[in-house]
Amino acid sequence: MSAPSSSISDPVYLRARAMETLFERLEQLCEGAIAIDRGGRVVYVNEKYLAALGLEHPTEAIGRSIEEVIPNSLMRKVAETGEPILLDIMELGGEQLVVTRMPIEDENGTVIGAIGFVLYDHLESLKPLLARVAQLESDLRLARRQLSNSRAARFTFADFVGKTPGIAQAKELASRAARQSVTVLLTGETGTGKEMLAQAIHNASSRAEKPFVSVNVAAIPDTLIESEFFGTAPGAYTGADRRGREGKFRIADGGTLFLDEIGEMPLQLQAKLLRVLQEREIEPLGSDKISKVDVRVIAATNVDLRKRVSDGAFRPDLYYRLNVLAIELPPLRHCLDDLPDICARLLDDISGSGDYVKAKITPSALAALARYDWPGNVRELRNILERALILSDSGRLTGEDVARILPVDTEVRLAPPARPAGAVVPYAEAEAEFEKHMLEQALAASNGQITEAARMLRISRATFYKKLAKFGLATGPAAV
Repeated sequence: MSAPSSSISDPVYLRARAMETLFERLEQLCEGAIAIDRGGRVVYVNEKYLAALGLEHPTEAIGRSIEEVIPNSLMRKVAETGEPILLDIMELGGEQLVVTRMPIEDENGTVIGAIGFVLYDHLESLKPLLARVAQLESDLRLARRQLSNSRAARFTFADFVGKTPGIAQAKELASRAARQSVTVLLTGETGTGKEMLAQAIHNASSRAEKPFVSVNVAAIPDTLIESEFFGTAPGAYTGADRRGREGKFRIADGGTLFLDEIGEMPLQLQAKLLRVLQEREIEPLGSDKISKVDVRVIAATNVDLRKRVSDGAFRPDLYYRLNVLAIELPPLRHCLDDLPDICARLLDDISGSGDYVKAKITPSALAALARYDWPGNVRELRNILERALILSDSGRLTGEDVARILPVDTEVRLAPPARPAGAVVPYAEAEAEFEKHMLEQALAASNGQITEAARMLRISRATFYKKLAKFGLATGPAAV
């Protein structure tokens, strides 16, 4: 008997029929169905499910606890919480079954039980789907790893080469900072390796697996700097991203935020930065919601922040908050004893990043480099070495190779003209000739090794280089 025509357009009737039809179809298509009441007792099981449950008749299950029929079943959880478990894999009798579990509600929407269907009793038919899911998971892991790598710090303390007092003290303080989450202020001339040391601190800390985000404050326009740091709410201003945008503090959450050239930060933003450092919370531009962040800040500057404070260009409270642990990086001209090690490290890095032969540097080249004042410090040194390698045919850098590039006169000095027989030698000239002779002897005895030659003469390597440059000595082919 067909339903009255008036019932066909009745939404309640249609909904009831849809649910009945869905249940009938599912029962026909699935490999088993079972239902429980709110107390977890079985009230229904279809014929298809009996063999899998080890039963011969439905009455063997009716009224029993669901866990007695299906050990470790999650049906009771669905009946108690009203939350469905739409797709799951369940083990039963040594087989893996794909199941779905849904709550049953009365006409008032009150949960009165739960029903479960076995969608598949063999996973073979699901292999294409499972393979696709596995591929998506693999792609997701790769994307996360690539994103993590793009935010990763690559330098460690081993890359910060040097043993002179200034570098040794900087590394000692940095290693102490790595063991804590204190704010660090790195000071020093441009090119002294402030970001390298910041990355080393991050990699030696408990935050090493989290992002390292570097921001050059001076490179961000004043109109965008607040949104860059703190993010924006959706539609915060005309032209803003409809989905909003995460700021650098949110991106660096859990890790380290490196603020280079902090002295160039506008005054209006300094107050917000101070709040983040004190309260550990941010408020995106255009939003009234405050969220917590866990970020260690390492700031760097090549200007005198104390002078900027006295000039009114930098907030004193922010300066004191940043200056919890200050680390000064020495200029290269104060670390000439480390010049061979620094050059060796830079040449290895240059050789690895380009199509260069194995680069070597001779003592004469080191002597020429030691004569220069290095206003650009290690960054400028790398630039000079790379330029010299490009112009070199052998990959062995000599004093002449370097002299052609440096903005100072590094030409090898000519020997003084011959003196007439019997002429008296001035004391200063005789002393210089003796000193030059001693240098040559030490170099010959050490086979051109600067460190050993300096040790023989009981002078520092820096002094030795200066004397080599003074006399224009082009030492042998030994590389340092």
